[in-house]
Amino acid sequence: MGYLNGQLGYRNELLATRSIVKKENWVLLEPDGLVKNAIPGYVNCDTTILGSPAMGASFADYIVTVHEGGKNDAIGGDGIETFLYVVDGSVSVKNADKEVVLVKGGYFYSPENLPLSFAHSGEGDAKLYLYRRRYDKLEGYAAYTVTGNEADLEWQEYEGMTNCYIRDFLPKDFGFDMNMHILKFHIGASHGYIETHVQQHGMYFLSGKGMYRLDDEWLPVQKGDYVFMDAYCPQACYAVGDEGIEEELTYIYSKDCNRDVAL
Repeated sequence: MGYLNGQLGYRNELLATRSIVKKENWVLLEPDGLVKNAIPGYVNCDTTILGSPAMGASFADYIVTVHEGGKNDAIGGDGIETFLYVVDGSVSVKNADKEVVLVKGGYFYSPENLPLSFAHSGEGDAKLYLYRRRYDKLEGYAAYTVTGNEADLEWQEYEGMTNCYIRDFLPKDFGFDMNMHILKFHIGASHGYIETHVQQHGMYFLSGKGMYRLDDEWLPVQKGDYVFMDAYCPQACYAVGDEGIEEELTYIYSKDCNRDVAL
């Protein structure tokens, strides 16, 4: 199994963690202490399961470090949609529709009828954020393959604020039952209000530091952390740090959308 950070033996300090698990509500996972999971199909990869139905999520997401020769020949399909985002490095990615080489910021969405595969390319390890979810079909609509690089997407002001921005990866189309976004907060920026909604989020922090409101608690978060929020969990954040010295707060996050409540 082993630890994500490669730590062996004892620490010099007392055992401690910032990770908090409140199933069916919210979860904060810091990278320290996360384990590498042995999952069939992942060759020469260190794979860590982040969000899963075990914590109340309707999806599963992962951090995958892809070493030289690393690959997975079939992810998704048979009703499972897949989204892959390159945090760092380079991988080749394909399904039956498209084949591309993705570098940092690259992304690939594969619909529920098309398995996705990836393989290491370039030099050095690649790091991937990977998402899987059972597709919620809607009569008359269908999702389709989408790929690109987030650097080619324009930042949009988030809810009318000039120091907080969003990038949307997938089209606003009822064929898609989820979307993936990146939010960017300048130091000192925040949400305009504490949000409360039926949609779930899985969030991976790419840069910076912040204070995040989860239900009725404010918690410190930083690059490398992961957060899951279940339906109706009140949430908001502030970006913190020394302006001009520290990085802006950015995180990639999933959101289910475009569907009515199932009764």
